[in-house]
Amino acid sequence: MVAKIKSGDLVKVIRGKDKGKEGKVTRVLADDRLIVEGVQIVKKHVRATQQGQQAGIVSVEAPIHRSNVMLIDPETKQPTRVGVVVKEEARDGKVKTVRVRVAKKSGKELA
Repeated sequence: MVAKIKSGDLVKVIRGKDKGKEGKVTRVLADDRLIVEGVQIVKKHVRATQQGQQAGIVSVEAPIHRSNVMLIDPETKQPTRVGVVVKEEARDGKVKTVRVRVAKKSGKELA
């Protein structure tokens, strides 16, 4: 199974308090959640754990569910769905089947 959204992808938030914001996926978590830079910022109270470390309130990016974001098409710069196309490639003298992610709007391959 090919992941529809991977870390490093540029996504746009389509639901929630940060609707309309764009950002790069920094981490993909196990339970269908993503951490996107600049999105879902929450305040977190931090205790000083070591000598000399500053305690206080810090802003942290919280996880957002993958159903609330859409990938941005590299060609049209609009939110798009992601499809998977099975191709056959010749590698090392052998023909192998490879699954490739594709933007539904433009049909362009995604890295």
